[in-house]
Amino acid sequence: MSIAETFAPAELDIDWVRAQFPALAQTVNGHPAAFLDGPGGTQVPQRVIDAISNYLRRDNANTCGAYATSRRTDAMLADARAAMADFLNCGADEIVFGQNMTMLTYAMSRAIGRDLGPGDEILITRLDHDANVSPWLALEEKGVTIRWAEIHADDCTLDVEDLAAKLNSKTRLVAIGYASNAVGTINPVKEIVRLAHSFGALAYVDAVHYAPHGLIDVADLDCDFLVCSTYKFYGPHMGVLYGKREHLERLRPYKVRPLSEAVPLRWEWGTLNHECIAGVAACVDYIAEIGRHENPTSRKSGEKWGTPAVVTTRRAAIISAFESIHRHEHGLMNRLMAGLSEIRRLKIYGITDPSCFDWRCPTLAVRVVEQSTEETPLALATKLGDRGFFTWDGNYYALNLTERLDVEKSGGFLRIGLVHYNTVQEVDRLLAALREIVGA
Repeated sequence: MSIAETFAPAELDIDWVRAQFPALAQTVNGHPAAFLDGPGGTQVPQRVIDAISNYLRRDNANTCGAYATSRRTDAMLADARAAMADFLNCGADEIVFGQNMTMLTYAMSRAIGRDLGPGDEILITRLDHDANVSPWLALEEKGVTIRWAEIHADDCTLDVEDLAAKLNSKTRLVAIGYASNAVGTINPVKEIVRLAHSFGALAYVDAVHYAPHGLIDVADLDCDFLVCSTYKFYGPHMGVLYGKREHLERLRPYKVRPLSEAVPLRWEWGTLNHECIAGVAACVDYIAEIGRHENPTSRKSGEKWGTPAVVTTRRAAIISAFESIHRHEHGLMNRLMAGLSEIRRLKIYGITDPSCFDWRCPTLAVRVVEQSTEETPLALATKLGDRGFFTWDGNYYALNLTERLDVEKSGGFLRIGLVHYNTVQEVDRLLAALREIVGA
């Protein structure tokens, strides 16, 4: 039984949701704007805009000063760490803020790489965004061997048997994506973390694409590190890293000498982007507010989906929110998938079997079969854009996947990315536009 069948929270109040996002009211050439570019970055609710502007207007200061605005900045940073700790189910001192996921991963790979050299191995996958590939490839210059886990090309799922076969006593780290930002595949992360640990390896999880779509529980996953980007789940352009406290204390970061040795501050280089971090707390509170709006009696912190709701905490509200988000997004995805499958000249990449949809996000990659120069992914995205549909074309930095599927040189994919503020009407309008552009 699927998650959608098991849990039945109230239908998502889409009018309430969309009223939170001022950007959604835009038009293009007289057409309502349909933001189907969520995998590249979502829009932000008004409370995030207000939090950023209020910080700049009232509290803008550096940290640890003996005056009011600095103290308020310190308090804001503590609040933001607590918010992300609730979002990921970890300790506040296990939250590290950074410019973006890529920068944080490079910083962590350099620190981990201090202790690696010839004879050590790192395992990466063909399905990952390059931000969880290139930082590890850079360690080849130290003599580290990089091994690749392959995929099943027919449905763009990870070949877990191949991954398991390439683990050995030399493996020091496994870098895995929670979900593919190109084709939407959700990986069996908990199983892969367990496999990595069985060989004494660290597990590093890129959750950037999964974070807007599903509940993350790092305590349950038992991963060593997990990174995400808040601009993918309704916040500002910021990266967030979770690291097990023991690793954040043990590993040696590259840093300036005056920086504190305290965790997590030793991992945050220079002055942080305070105004955007104020927006981080607001975006987490927005997601929690969905849970409270849809289910006012949210379940206890740490309890699994489907547990009877009894206590309202922020973590409980987040759990409730993702139940509603999941139901709404998967309803839209089923409708979109069914409509796309009827357009015979379109090829859908990734999982297309409805019985397996719990293993994919509502992110779809398509191409025109035997495309002409007027039907490349870029040409499709441009024609859709003129009609008010915001989609992406190319490889979205999932370069190894587009190369593996032999579509890189011909423009990659057209990517349609749904999030919870999208509507049935937008899906139907998009399908009608694609039938007009491509033909039935």
